Amino acid sequence: MNRPKFYVYLPLVFALILIIGIFVGSSFNPHSSLGTISINNNNKYTKIEEILHYIQQEYVDTVNNETLVEKTIVAMLQNLDPHSSYITADELLSNNEPLKGNFEGVGIEFNTVEDTIHVISAIAGGPAEGAGVQAGDKIIKVNGKNVAGIKITNKDVMEKLKGKGKTKVKVSVMRRGASQLLDFTITRGTIPIHSIDVAYIVSPQTGYIKISRFAATTYDEYIDAFVKLKKKGMRKLIVDLRGNGGGYLNTAVDIADEFLSEGKEIVYTQGKARPRKGYKATRKGSFETGKLIVLIDDGAASASEILAGAIQDNDRGIIVGRRSFGKGLVQEQSEFTDGSAIRLTIARYYTPTGRCIQKSYSDGLQAYYNEEYKRYQSGELEHADSMKVADSLKFKTPEGKVVYGGGGITPDVFVPLDTVGHSPYLNEVIYKGLVNDFAFSYADKERKKLKEFRSPQNFIVSFVITTSVFNEFVSFAKKNKISANAKQIKISEGTLKIQLKALIARNIWNNEGYYPVIQSRDNVLKKAVELMRK
Repeated sequence: MNRPKFYVYLPLVFALILIIGIFVGSSFNPHSSLGTISINNNNKYTKIEEILHYIQQEYVDTVNNETLVEKTIVAMLQNLDPHSSYITADELLSNNEPLKGNFEGVGIEFNTVEDTIHVISAIAGGPAEGAGVQAGDKIIKVNGKNVAGIKITNKDVMEKLKGKGKTKVKVSVMRRGASQLLDFTITRGTIPIHSIDVAYIVSPQTGYIKISRFAATTYDEYIDAFVKLKKKGMRKLIVDLRGNGGGYLNTAVDIADEFLSEGKEIVYTQGKARPRKGYKATRKGSFETGKLIVLIDDGAASASEILAGAIQDNDRGIIVGRRSFGKGLVQEQSEFTDGSAIRLTIARYYTPTGRCIQKSYSDGLQAYYNEEYKRYQSGELEHADSMKVADSLKFKTPEGKVVYGGGGITPDVFVPLDTVGHSPYLNEVIYKGLVNDFAFSYADKERKKLKEFRSPQNFIVSFVITTSVFNEFVSFAKKNKISANAKQIKISEGTLKIQLKALIARNIWNNEGYYPVIQSRDNVLKKAVELMRK
């Protein structure tokens, strides 16, 4: 879900408005020379072109006309709705990568700790792994130039390591136990971006699949995960869409089709210039009758809401969690010859019962994106009855269940925001990235010992964050100027130990280690598992 960074452009937009205002106002000045400018009032569409041309010719300073045009386009689109947007050529490339499901590069997961690039893992089958790069390596040089101790950013690292397929990049790494730097020449290739974060058996006969986005490869990834879980005895399924900002409509439709019988409506779109277009399930569904639960929260948007809405409106499964974001506007992308594009809203999404998913944006962009915070302030995240819904926004499913419009998908079973263990100390160490940094350093130092667990399952059962290790973390935080508030530390100790253990597991076994640990304190998932037992 792309959120326009409106605040960044405000100065430029105001500057353009000011220039236009000066132009209009000066026409009342009898001494102004602007009376020689002729505006064709019969064609309003030429005004912008005339003004831009006039600025280019007469403005007191040199103006980059291309930049001015782009900022004008941005301002126009942002005045339409929150999701119509202009995208530069560079932004378009980076925005499309996650949805394409791959990019070209060396194939490593990394973290920048203490101003040094640490390799978390070399992606299996990727170019870096093939060249010999290993988890725990520290990248000191790229193409002979030092990249350690220079305050390098993650963006800089990506720019240095990404590149067109079949091109080469030389990296020099420091490896624990090696007396000197090791040099590797990596031939860049196509690296997959997975949208299924994890899939595992969460309780007897119950599978769990977490989908992070709806990309070009998501459906195939889902089918692969589903088949593997079936072979492990899965008969019930939990699909986690929390934090999933959306993606391709057709991908969400294809996955919904797996759960719905032939002919059931999944979603329809409609706009002023676009007649109603419906999407219905076919006969290919592989899980049309098993018990199904879908997890959502205020980070689930767009395609996630299409899937959740289709399941809810067809009485196919139970929606658990908190109300979703409310992004139900359909964008059509048109590209320019320079590689830039506009995404213009051309229709709205509607669930099978006729609910419009889109929440209101009549109070402007700032209020639109602050609405999530308002939910917190109003108590909606902690109390289901804090959300008031007008009768006109109530709809009924075929089986008579009441569902709600007005923006987003309201869950069938509400689970309040978990605030257990929260404290200012916890917020500060997370905000400053200290939990992640300590977990990485610990995993890097103890990598050999941790691998003796042989599997994430053994690690989860046997590994414990001891009091000694926890005290090491508190000392580490103190060295990073976080005061050791004993009362707050006591409140957050349990939560911090879970997060440290989960992040250590991620550094050794990626998401297969991380999610089963972090979800041991996940109240929404716990509720779903409980419902599966009924």
